Amino acid sequence: MSGELVTVFGGSGFIGRTLVQRLAKAGYRVRVAVRRPNSALDVKTLGDLGQVHLAQANVRNKPSIEAAINGADHVVNLVGVLFESGKQSFGKIHDEGAGLVAEVAAAANVKSLVHMSAIGADDESDTKYAKSKAAGEKAVLKNFPNASIIRPSVVFGADDNFFNKFAAMAKSFRMLPVICGDTKFQTVYVGDVADAIVSIISDEDHAGKIYELGGPKAYSFRELLEMVNKVTEQNVPLITIPIQMAYFQAFFFGMLPNPMVTIDQMRLLEKDNVVSDDALKLSDLGVEATPPEAIIPNYLFLHRPMGQFRTVQ
Repeated sequence: MSGELVTVFGGSGFIGRTLVQRLAKAGYRVRVAVRRPNSALDVKTLGDLGQVHLAQANVRNKPSIEAAINGADHVVNLVGVLFESGKQSFGKIHDEGAGLVAEVAAAANVKSLVHMSAIGADDESDTKYAKSKAAGEKAVLKNFPNASIIRPSVVFGADDNFFNKFAAMAKSFRMLPVICGDTKFQTVYVGDVADAIVSIISDEDHAGKIYELGGPKAYSFRELLEMVNKVTEQNVPLITIPIQMAYFQAFFFGMLPNPMVTIDQMRLLEKDNVVSDDALKLSDLGVEATPPEAIIPNYLFLHRPMGQFRTVQ
């Protein structure tokens, strides 16, 4: 039991909850920094009594960041958005917000800072998402040169918005749309991402490096949809959608408050999302990558025609 305090920005999200649980199990005290603490009270049950507590913080507000980091030994920033909405813009969250967290962490002399970026972060990208992620990395390293950066591929797990999304779509529409079916993804298990962060925090030799986190192999988008079809036993047809039609639909979807897909996401979908050959990987952090086939049946069964039950012959 180290007893050190770790502040986790975005600790109530999909990846954050798993990380908080792994940190608590490793003996850390955890301060979960979120915009709305009252809606995240359940994260306090992820550790022993008093081990996990909440703090109100917004990465766009420096005083709240200072309060959340005060007294912390380590800081993890998981905050990110998949599409822009109101004040939650890519620039404000991925770039300026990341820089503020790093600036405050450096001033507070924390031992380590882990910043979550994404595979494909590139300041020359034609997508606002990837450009903002690259800008965020630069802002973090400018303010905290010894920060560690993780770039996960698409993250999967029980509450993911990837496999669950397509399984629900197949159940509702009785088909699955295939857009850019040959695009490669190296999906990574949320538990492996959490273990990677714990490893970075626990060993100072891992500090100041960039890690690309992916699963044991890459799959085409079509292969992943076929996997969903097989595990959920829905056997719906996979319909190829021409890229021009997909962009046309994304234009209108992007106007909705919670869009199914946006123009920016379409551009991302045209590019492979895999770990670079020369990148530091999960194995460099002592974490063995978990294949999706070993995990997704444990939660996608909910999308089967009979749920977890089988028809008796």
